[in-house]
Amino acid sequence: MDTGERITAILKDAGARDVLDIGCGRGALARRLIGEGLAVTGIDPAPDAIAAAQESVPEAQFAVAGAEDLPFDPGRFDACVFLNSLHHVPVPMMGRALHEALRVLRPAGEVIVVEPLAEGPFFEVMRPVEDETDIRRAAMAAIDALYASSAASGPAPITWTRPTPVADTEAFIDTLARVDPARRAVAEAQRERLADLLAHHATDGPEGPELHQPLRLWRLRPA
Repeated sequence: MDTGERITAILKDAGARDVLDIGCGRGALARRLIGEGLAVTGIDPAPDAIAAAQESVPEAQFAVAGAEDLPFDPGRFDACVFLNSLHHVPVPMMGRALHEALRVLRPAGEVIVVEPLAEGPFFEVMRPVEDETDIRRAAMAAIDALYASSAASGPAPITWTRPTPVADTEAFIDTLARVDPARRAVAEAQRERLADLLAHHATDGPEGPELHQPLRLWRLRPA
């Protein structure tokens, strides 16, 4: 089961209808959820990402906004989703972003957070381009603080490993650049090192070489 399937299954099991995709990027998750019959609103602080998302998924609603200041009234959504996006929120604002997501939930709603761990083969090959150790750990610390403050509760998080096909160094660089185009120049300058790391960390998968990345998913409910 891939990440999108996990999120979709949770949303359907919870009876969610209106979903807020926080840090929606170019609309990949929104497209999938729309295809499952859900109503989706996406926000992202990057105007170019929102423009691409709106063009790609015209059935959804999109707005330029930061996670720490959601432009919605309380009780607007059945669920909010941070898919690999909480660690992109400025560290001092991570806690506020989680509280904002809880604020816009309807009663019995929940916030789904998926975060990559600062470990694993994919992370090790990516590290020379952008070492996200500190910000990934900060995102998890923000979730821990939310629990500690009794602002949210929920079941124990689940952890699994996501395989990403990487045919060669060029494919790996393309994967990094899809998340952040600024990474491409940094990666190109270290192409030889990335090739060595890829050869060391990649394993054989059904579609050829692949890198594995551990992910963790939380289901946060207002306390």
